[in-house]
Order: sequence, then structure tokens, then C-alpha cells
Amino acid sequence: MAISFKLNGKATTVDVPADMPLLWVLRDVLDFKGTKFGCGIGQCGACTVHLNGNAIRSCQRRVATVAGAEITTVEGLSADGTHALQQAWQDLDVPQCGYCQAGQLMSASALLAKTPNPTDAEIDAAMNGNICRCATYLRIRQAIHKAAQTPATVGSRSGEPNS
Repeated sequence: MAISFKLNGKATTVDVPADMPLLWVLRDVLDFKGTKFGCGIGQCGACTVHLNGNAIRSCQRRVATVAGAEITTVEGLSADGTHALQQAWQDLDVPQCGYCQAGQLMSASALLAKTPNPTDAEIDAAMNGNICRCATYLRIRQAIHKAAQTPATVGSRSGEPNS
């Protein structure tokens, strides 16, 4: 079945079974490997992407449900790593093993798009469900605060690719 949507700002059509999880379309069909498989049941957050600006678990979303939608993956935050969150992540040495970081970044960027200057409680609520095996939660929170203070000229905070 041919399904069309916008991926990281570009029109995309895939011919796959309608019930294929979006995660597998992204990783296996379109070769966007930034989105990770973690648990497969939508509990860990490693597969988080944006669907029309909202953070969703791509392992639980059937590709047919995204027809006509806008999908943003971690690759769509910034082609060159200049998104405010990516810079903050690097500046504060957030990742350890790094496996959860794409999902963490996508949840954080959806938060900042809706709440440009979040409180600790708002960050904790938005990031709840993004599991980090290395427990870098305090550095993740610090990086979100740092990105919130970064001028908008350094990458997009909306989850849209830079133009």
C-alpha cells in the first residue's frame, strides 16, 4: 500500500503493509537509523519521533495512521548538529551509552516547542517514560534548561529541520 507523508520536511511515499509500525518504516525502509528500537511496547521512549509536532512512540504507530502527516526524526532536528538541544547535550556531556538519546532529544524538543521556558516539574512530566539506563536524568534536565535559554538562531526548537 502506498502511504505518503512528510518526513523531516520532505515529501515521502512508501509502499509497505498498512499495519507496519512506523519505527520499521523509518529504520528498515527509509534508512533513518537515529530512531531506536528499545522495548517495542511504547514504554521506553527510544523510538520517539514527532507526529505533527507531538512526541509519539513510533513502535506503536501503524504507518497507515500517518498518511498526510508530518513526521520529524532526530535527523530532522538539524543536519549539522546545531539545534539548541543537540548543542546543550554536547556541552553538558549528557549521553553515556547514548542509546536513549534520540528519543530523549525528540521528547525534549516537543516540550520546548510548546513550553519555551519549562520548570523542572514540566520537564519531568514531559520526559516521563523516556528511560535512560545510565540515569543521566539530571544532566538531561540541565540540558533542556540550557537549550531553553539559547537564542532561536541556534537551530530550531520546533522540531522542524533547519532551512
